[in-house]
Amino acid sequence: MNRLFSIASLAALAIATPVAAQESEQPEYPSPNAIVEAAPASDWVKIAPSDLLVMDLASDAEGNPRRVVIQLMPAPFSQGWIRNIRKLAAAHWWDGTSINRVQDNYVVQWGDAGYDNPESGETEQKALPEGLETVPESEYVISMDGFLDFILGDQQEPGAVSAEDAAMAAMEAASGAADAMANPTPVPNWGGRDSYAELVQFYWGWPTAIASDDQLFPVHCYGAVGVGRNYSPDTGSGAELYTVIGHAPRHLDRNIAVVGRIIEGMEYLSSLPRGKGDLGFYEDASKRVPIASIRLASALPAADQPRFEYLDTEAETFAKYADARANRRDPFFIVPAGGADICNIPVPVRRVMGE
Repeated sequence: MNRLFSIASLAALAIATPVAAQESEQPEYPSPNAIVEAAPASDWVKIAPSDLLVMDLASDAEGNPRRVVIQLMPAPFSQGWIRNIRKLAAAHWWDGTSINRVQDNYVVQWGDAGYDNPESGETEQKALPEGLETVPESEYVISMDGFLDFILGDQQEPGAVSAEDAAMAAMEAASGAADAMANPTPVPNWGGRDSYAELVQFYWGWPTAIASDDQLFPVHCYGAVGVGRNYSPDTGSGAELYTVIGHAPRHLDRNIAVVGRIIEGMEYLSSLPRGKGDLGFYEDASKRVPIASIRLASALPAADQPRFEYLDTEAETFAKYADARANRRDPFFIVPAGGADICNIPVPVRRVMGE
């Protein structure tokens, strides 16, 4: 059975693993990368091309192409915005827009910066495609009951299980979450409390959290992609997107929609010159980085479709990897930390050859 939650077992693993012993008695511990490299093929989950958003930027000053690949968030999280994003990509709406904000240790943002109309003196922007949804703020989270209804229903996500197994997983998840909240792990490890939520865990390869009111939500880690918005009650359409390029801004959790993550090409965003205007916006329009196109990978020619897979977060390999990230015992390290923030356990993703 593909278990949907493994908080208790992985937390126990992190606690039970010895972190101090006589040097002569210490076994050799593999690094997190070595653990991932040794993972069997069965521990990797393919990402459907329809769940990948491919952003091609204008070539750099030396004529080198710059491609960024975004994996979209799976159901049941943020789906109203993701439906909008799919419509925007199908309409080629982002073609000719730009990266217009780069704020140090925070975000890179892209979308339509508009242009100044000399006749009206106003900044005009592209018209959005018809049929975009207005998504309410309530969709930033999902209740535990709603989540259990989803996994017990007809779901098409990778690793889908039978109704019987899903029912068992749901009961285990609810029981495990309740037990963990009532008996938090006594050390600050990645499977227990954190500063922004009662619990953190991985859901089908994504870092998520549970609040004290039993609300589940995706979290803002490095590389997370979110939806830009104005003041509440505006929630953004998905036309303005950003990615995190600094320390995880977890204070944004439940205040803005997380819709995906960068899985390739992050270097083309994180290395951009910082904007000098308020909030890192480029004051000089010539500094903006043009976007040539944004498409779903499934809309590209087969030979041009990037293919990726992620390490199954319910696999034993991931448990070992997470423990190694929380307790570094490979030769370089002197003192194991004894824990890790969930954002310090990035889910391994790798590119694979086309089929």
